[in-house]
Parts: sequence; structure tokens; C-alpha cells
Amino acid sequence: MSNTIYIEYNFEISPLQPTSDILIAELGEAGFESFVEHETGIQAYIQKSEWREDILNEVMILGNSNVTIHYDRKELEQENWNATWERNFNPIRVGEQCEVRAPFHEKSALTYDIVIEPKMSFGTGHHETTHMMLQFILAHDFQGKTVLDMGSGTGVLAILAEMRGATSVDAIDVDNWCYLNAKENVERNHCSHVKVYEGDATLLKEQRYDVIIANINRNILLSDIPVYVKCLAENGQLFLSGFYKEDIPLITEKCVKSGLKLEKILEKNNWVAVKYVF
Repeated sequence: MSNTIYIEYNFEISPLQPTSDILIAELGEAGFESFVEHETGIQAYIQKSEWREDILNEVMILGNSNVTIHYDRKELEQENWNATWERNFNPIRVGEQCEVRAPFHEKSALTYDIVIEPKMSFGTGHHETTHMMLQFILAHDFQGKTVLDMGSGTGVLAILAEMRGATSVDAIDVDNWCYLNAKENVERNHCSHVKVYEGDATLLKEQRYDVIIANINRNILLSDIPVYVKCLAENGQLFLSGFYKEDIPLITEKCVKSGLKLEKILEKNNWVAVKYVF
């Protein structure tokens, strides 16, 4: 990145959620490639060569009267980009076993040292949903398991699943940038059992998985849960996140109709991750 000039936008947001998630998604569509979440909003980065004066005109959330978003922008000097990224991207520790870090951080002494170059992909461990899904993976036996990571983003969950002993992991994301980024991160972490695919639930045919992980928004989950269940092996486990506590009844109703039952809930800042079993 050091040879590229970037434009930095700093957005102050109220209410913070789900506004931040919507804003990040729309900025990604507009061409922004990196994001850093902070206590009051987000910082977003785009290459100067890709930037134009009217680039925010297509970001619809900025015109929503129910939210307040203030922003400013500045150009980053070439030599300052790496320093800016390093200053804002901090390693994430999950329990006493796992750390998710960027390539420029020192190697962790923890059991699971995951190196992620996030670019504009979702899933660094900073967001509550990713953090909780990492917790679920750490708390369960993945030895010898076949795993599906749906909506894989950076690939961080698939990578940890292999580190925890999974012998076959399929990572699927509909976004081309996420697909490419996950492939890079899988290689960066020397994973030999993770295969990355670009697409959605229509890719799932006759596959069978012991564990399915899906960290996606509520509406996609509600649509795709029956597909996931058809792919679950006997005694399989389904881990879901990407939605709020108040969405649990809707998600659970869909899972129960497919023969699953709710077993465990994790909660962090009103975001939840849930486990379902047969």
C-alpha cells in the first residue's frame, strides 16, 4: 500500500448500529476498499485514482433522515499510509487461545495466530459477530470435521476451523473482493484444507457438512436456512450470526421448522451468535 495515495474519510455516526454496517456496505459498492471501526463511527479509505468528487452521491444511507452522519476527508501522503493503517488496526484477542492480527503486527505466542489482510472484506474479529463466531469455534471440537463457512469474508472463520482440526472446509462468499481476499488469507496462513468459492447458497447441492457457520444478515439467513439444513450431516451443528437479539425468535422459528433446536446464545452489544442442533 505504501506506493499508493489514499483518501481517508472519517464518519461520525448516530446511531452507531446498524448504520455503520449499512454505510460500510454502500461505501464498498462505491469503491472504498478498507474500513476501520471506532467508538463513534468508521474511517474509510479509497485509492485517490478511484476517487471522484461525487462519489458519495450513490451512498443512500447519507440521505436517511433517521440517522445522523457527519464526515470529513483528507488525502494521505504515500509515506504515511502504512503508519495510518498500523495505528488504526489493532490485533484482536479471543479468549486466551487466539489472536487475529495484520501482517505488520508481531507474531502472537497464543495457540492460534491468525494473520489477516482485510482490505475491504468483512471479518477481522473487530466486529461483534465475527468475534462471537471465533468464540464458538474455539469452544467446540472441530477435529476431523467437514465445515462450511458461508459468507466467509476474509476467511478468518474458515482458517480457525482448519487450525482447530477440520479436515475439509468450504468457504463461500458472493462478493468477488471477499473471494479474492479470502484466497490470499488462506494462503497467508498456510491452510491446505480450505477451499474458497465465489457464489451463494445455490452452490450447495449434495454436499454434507458436520458444521455449518454462517455470519450473514438476517434476511439472507431466513431465506437460506432450509438449504443449510439439507447439507447438515447427522448430528450436525449450525452456528449463525449477523443479526440482533430481537431477531432470535424469527431465526429460531425458521430453524425449528427445519428440525433444529436452539442450544446456545452468545450476546455482545445486542449482536448475537446462536448454535442450533438436531
